[in-house]
Amino acid sequence: MSPEKAFTQQQKDAMVTAIKQAEKDTSGEIRVHIENHSKIDVLDRAADVFAHLNMHKTAQRNGVLIYVALLDHKSAILGDAGINAKVPADFWDSIMKNMVAKFKEGKITEGICEAVISAGEQLKAYFPYQADDVNELPDEISFQ
Repeated sequence: MSPEKAFTQQQKDAMVTAIKQAEKDTSGEIRVHIENHSKIDVLDRAADVFAHLNMHKTAQRNGVLIYVALLDHKSAILGDAGINAKVPADFWDSIMKNMVAKFKEGKITEGICEAVISAGEQLKAYFPYQADDVNELPDEISFQ
């Protein structure tokens, strides 16, 4: 089954709504990518997806990718250079821990939505929303 078919339209809409809500308070850009398998190290795969989605092309280099390999039970949160230059090394750890806990309960959509909202809240401190902010990256979920 393709990863896109693993979610109802309502679940996909909930994830997109979470992205839109999270980005209201920050100039940061958040994307979610879901696939079934990561054939390489999960962080390496997330970096490949990050580049493929052109997430490194935001003006402030403040893109965040939430990557999930459903069938492999692997996930990663990857921030761009602009974020990583400003935040502590363990910045994403608590968000990741909470997301994985939801996944273990079988609540994939809820885990992703909560991670997106939490990422937006964290980004707000470093990259607050600006009046002239432009949505530089699409809000829809990326599937492969």
